[in-house]
Amino acid sequence: MKIPRLAALVGLVCSFAATAWAQSYSTGSAQPYPAKPIRWVVPSSPGGSADAVTRVIANALPSVLGQRVIVDNRAGASGNIGADNVAKSPPDGYTWLMINNAQAANVSLYSKLPYDLIRDFAPVTQVDSSPHVVVVHPSLPVRSIGELVKLAKARPGALDYASAGTGTVTFLAAELFKAQAGVNMTHVPYKGGGESLLSAVAGETAVYFSPLAVALPHMRQGRLRALAVTTTKRLSMISELPTVAESGYPHYEFNLWNGLLVPSKTPKETITAIRNAVVTVLNAPDVNKRLVDMSSTVIGNEPEEFGGFIKSEVDKLAQVVSKLNLTLESIR
Repeated sequence: MKIPRLAALVGLVCSFAATAWAQSYSTGSAQPYPAKPIRWVVPSSPGGSADAVTRVIANALPSVLGQRVIVDNRAGASGNIGADNVAKSPPDGYTWLMINNAQAANVSLYSKLPYDLIRDFAPVTQVDSSPHVVVVHPSLPVRSIGELVKLAKARPGALDYASAGTGTVTFLAAELFKAQAGVNMTHVPYKGGGESLLSAVAGETAVYFSPLAVALPHMRQGRLRALAVTTTKRLSMISELPTVAESGYPHYEFNLWNGLLVPSKTPKETITAIRNAVVTVLNAPDVNKRLVDMSSTVIGNEPEEFGGFIKSEVDKLAQVVSKLNLTLESIR
């Protein structure tokens, strides 16, 4: 009779633990949140910076939420396919969207979008911010921004640059540089960050304004040559690498940011539970170290603060799009 009694005791303990956890993450509804796996949509292909950051966080969330968080890559149309999918999902906390600069730029790049970035989503938190790095294939005979500009001016349109797609962060970083340096390089869009990075590694394209996190391993192994970082100050982890600003273009700066949204009308209690879980993971020493090693600066701010940041980014990038006279027709 000892075994049944032990089983009953174990069951009772598990029941108490489950109840305590459910209460800590309850959203006030009859059923505690989350009661099933969560889908986290990344509107780009696997292998890019946003995908890498999302997976680090998603892999750690089950220990906090008690449910799996499944990363769902929905690439296409500069992230609009994935964003639209989430905008039209039920506002129940089970579908999340990772966004970055590209979605803020799309508001101006597209005359009509199937969703409204401000109206159709609720902000949860900005996840991180990280720099880009200008890299070239080692076969290209340049070792500095100055030499790259000289070669590009000597051969207008002959040099090509890769991007994760029209309107994406890697595209915007390159177009901003082209405008400030006064050079003409040919745009070669790919379906996502992973493909565009590999095109530069393989020598299919000459130049790539890559998120540092994904380019760093290839830089260290000599498969890509780094020319400069896109921050205003040098980075301690690669202090020997100059900035684009100190290479002759003092007004150039471009950083990638990632943030978490859910469909609008998601209950405030659910948004709070999601943010608390994500921030808990971001502050976990092992996760924090992995993100720092990927050159990320962890943020984890409040929903209201992130919402204000998104609006400021939409306005800022609208000015960039207007100043560079970018349209979908001109940048295809």
